[in-house]
Amino acid sequence: MTKHKVSGHLSKSLFTRGTQCHKSLWLHKYQPELKDEADEALEARFRSGHEVGSLAKGLFPGGVEVPYDGLSYAEQLAMTRKLLAEGRETIYEASFQHDGIFVKVDILHRGAAGWELLEVKGTTEVKKHHYLDAAVQLYVLSGAGLKIAKVALVHIDNSYTRLGAIDVQKLFTIEDSTAEVREMQPNIALALADMRTMLAGEMPAIDIGPHCSAPYACDFHGHCWGHIPEDSVFEIGRLSGAKQFDLYRQGMVRQSDVPVQRLSEKQRHQVESTMKQGNTLKKEEVRQFLDALRYPICYLDFETVNPAIPLFDASRPFQMIPFQYSLHVQPSAGAALVHHEFLAQPGVDPREELTATLLWQIPEGATVIAWWKTFEKTRLRELAQHLPQYAARIGRLLESFHDPIELFQSRSVYFWQQKGSSSIKDVLPLIVPELSYDGMDVADGDMAMTAYYDMCATKDPQEVARIRKALLEYCGLDTMAMVRIVEKLRVMADEGG
Repeated sequence: MTKHKVSGHLSKSLFTRGTQCHKSLWLHKYQPELKDEADEALEARFRSGHEVGSLAKGLFPGGVEVPYDGLSYAEQLAMTRKLLAEGRETIYEASFQHDGIFVKVDILHRGAAGWELLEVKGTTEVKKHHYLDAAVQLYVLSGAGLKIAKVALVHIDNSYTRLGAIDVQKLFTIEDSTAEVREMQPNIALALADMRTMLAGEMPAIDIGPHCSAPYACDFHGHCWGHIPEDSVFEIGRLSGAKQFDLYRQGMVRQSDVPVQRLSEKQRHQVESTMKQGNTLKKEEVRQFLDALRYPICYLDFETVNPAIPLFDASRPFQMIPFQYSLHVQPSAGAALVHHEFLAQPGVDPREELTATLLWQIPEGATVIAWWKTFEKTRLRELAQHLPQYAARIGRLLESFHDPIELFQSRSVYFWQQKGSSSIKDVLPLIVPELSYDGMDVADGDMAMTAYYDMCATKDPQEVARIRKALLEYCGLDTMAMVRIVEKLRVMADEGG
């Protein structure tokens, strides 16, 4: 067995990585080049977490920060010792090391009963795995000789509504987690010893499983899942992860391996379509959908942000705020399309202007088509609640929605290459191959959200113009995709009588 020189350094994040999966920690240490590329959604979560952590410092103002950038681990530890010796009562990112683990504490505060360790989370509730983050910090601080009187997890209170400047005391909830975290202490040293033994040997032979995505999505997914073929059991729609892995462990990896009696009707349809590479078209059901559409027909798509820290007055943490829409209008059969679009100015609450403009551009009595209409309708209901002067008009509009996704979900229309998905991103290249999101600067909702944040953050007019162009192109394609799909459905329903 190959012996590796085990680095004496582990961090809190590496310890939690190892707790989730030894193989992931081993790969991180010895073959980090095998990691997946970070996606937009992950980068957005990192940025949000940093913003939340920075704002939470306001719970205990006047502290001193031990910076990470520009200082070595030794310098961070030395600075922390110096601040403690000076009698500082609040330290942000205080640094400690014990038993080969280096940690930085979000907030270290001297309370009435002694030192308090506070771990900040950008979630609306404490989750089970959050206790581990705090537990490893308590282990290190206690081992380093600092007596901790209280451990708390700080999270966001999503009942908070912003009015004026952010009220930090109301935005956050401090939850005493001392008992839960102390109970975990005996297991920390044992887990650490197991990790060091593992790191001294060959890569652990750990197969894929639910741990690949829970509690965190692993960034070695592409490497560890490379043996899974296309059209596997993991692509069967509406089949829970537990059932997928149950089939996998029984040796049923390909969809063709699964006895059809173990599947629901729609799952069976997907698997049989995949095996036969056959498509489904129920023309009468498509005609019924199309016959229900009345001109003028409007194709609508929203783009939204849901920041952890409310950007605007009268909004809550993680509330979906529409900042953009695209609207294609076809006044009558055969008439030319009219395109309207709206994109908020950076840093300005978009809701009233967006709502007023949209309602003016949608003709009274029009049919509105949205892909997964539940999303657009929910945003409109929220706008009606926020802007009651528009509630009556929005109420009438909500009665006029139709959704092509229902044809694909019901299997009235189904292409075997959909792999059980009814996302417009998966349907569009199959039904209108000449349209594509490939190569666009903004190509999905997560990228649109990130682009909006970037647009609000930059002071460069050229960069703002570039981002606006990319956002308008993406949202415009979303509604044009619906136009072309409905056109194609009409052709498909009429072919052959």
